[in-house]
Formats: sequence, C-alpha cells, structure tokens
Amino acid sequence: MDMEMGDRTAVVTGASKGIGLAVTLALTGAGAHVVAGSRSLSDELGELVEAGKVTFVRGDLTEPSGPAELVEAAVKRGGVDILVNSVGAVTPRPDGFLGITEDDWNTSWALGFMTAVRTTRAAVPDMVGRGAGVIVMVGSVNAFLPDPLVLDYSAVKAALTNLAKSLSKELGPRGVRVVSVSPGPVATDLWLGESGMAQTMSRATGRPAEDVAASAVGDTPLGRFTTPEQVADLVTFLAGERAANITGADVTIDAGLITTMR
Repeated sequence: MDMEMGDRTAVVTGASKGIGLAVTLALTGAGAHVVAGSRSLSDELGELVEAGKVTFVRGDLTEPSGPAELVEAAVKRGGVDILVNSVGAVTPRPDGFLGITEDDWNTSWALGFMTAVRTTRAAVPDMVGRGAGVIVMVGSVNAFLPDPLVLDYSAVKAALTNLAKSLSKELGPRGVRVVSVSPGPVATDLWLGESGMAQTMSRATGRPAEDVAASAVGDTPLGRFTTPEQVADLVTFLAGERAANITGADVTIDAGLITTMR
C-alpha cells in the first residue's frame, strides 16, 4: 500500500530505540524524511542518517528548549508534516503509591507528558500555517487500564490521550489531524530489557523474568506481545493520506488485552 509520503517531513521523538526507532524505520521506508530527536545516536539510527533518510538532532527533550530545537530542524527543511510523540519510559513501582517520590512524579510527568506538550506546541504553528499536518501521540492501554504497578505512568498516559482528543477538536477545523495509539505490552527493552518490567518484577518477587513476561500477555486472546514494528505500521497508516478522515481516535493494539467496550 502506497502511504504517499514521498515528500513528507516527519518529526519523531525518542527515535533511537524501541517504538520510536521502529516508527522512524517505517516512515523512512514509506518515503518520508525523519527529523529524529534523541539523547543518543544508536547504530540503526546512524545508518539511516548516513543513507540521507534521517536528520538527527541530539538533545534532552525534557529540557524546555529541546523540543523547539528539534522542530526547528524540520521547519528548516520546509515544514512539519507529521509529528510522532513517542518518547517515554516506565518504572515499575512494587512499593506502591507511597513509594513514588516527588522526584519520581516530576520525572514521569516531564518525560511522558511535557515533552509531547512542548514538541506539539512548537510544531502546531507551522502545521496550522500550511493548513495541514498530522500529530500522533503514542500512549498506552494503561491510560484506561490503570495499574498500581505503574501508577505514575498510567496517570501520565491518561493525560496524553486526553490531550490528543482535545487537540483534535481544536485543530481539525484548521486542517490538522490528531490521533493517539494505545499499545499493550510491547516487545522492547521497556518490558524485556535488563532494567525492564519483567526483570524488575523478577527481582522484587523472585519469579523468573520469563514467567513475569508471559503473565503480562497470557490472558489476552492472542497471547503474545505486540512488536515495535506492528505499532510503527499502525502509526504510519494513521499518519498517511489513507487515514485522512481519522482524527480524535485512539487506536488500541494490544493482542485483545482490553476486553470491554469504551
């Protein structure tokens, strides 16, 4: 399927690994040029830079100036056609609510929500000025499936999903679409890495990490993790012209984890 992105410029946050890297690969594979923001340049992202498919902007997106600098690099290329807010992280909270410190809350909010607010705020004037653009927020099923094990993460993702819906109402009449995607457990380092959810809970409970991981998806109809590439393909579709009449929607990709109507 032709995504018609041959002349598009996309901004992707958190582009060096995980879902952000997969989205960058998918968008460049569809013909877009990606302005990629991250603290570090991974080997895979570096290959895309060398191939001329990616412009890399190194920086800390939790700093107030970071998002504006990232977007400015895309504006200099001619404008921001697509913005994918994918940067994020999760820290398991086995000690519960009272174990989440003030600094923990501030860190989660700054990375998971304020980076998206600032990057979007920087990109919207260019999009509105041209009367076109697509913003995709990468959320989580935890936005509407709150989990005390990731309490602060759940709250932040709920705010991000709410922001996408509100923005879609404001920006739709001005030619800009806003959508969100809500993955369930994804096979990235966030879940399966050395410091990921499975290993962290294994150390806290004594259960084997593979059992912790299996239990996360064991009760879903499909019984498996979502891959970063599957999330990226969904994001690419939503960002393309084939989805030109989709705005304000939140699309789950979770192996059937959410079983209720909402």
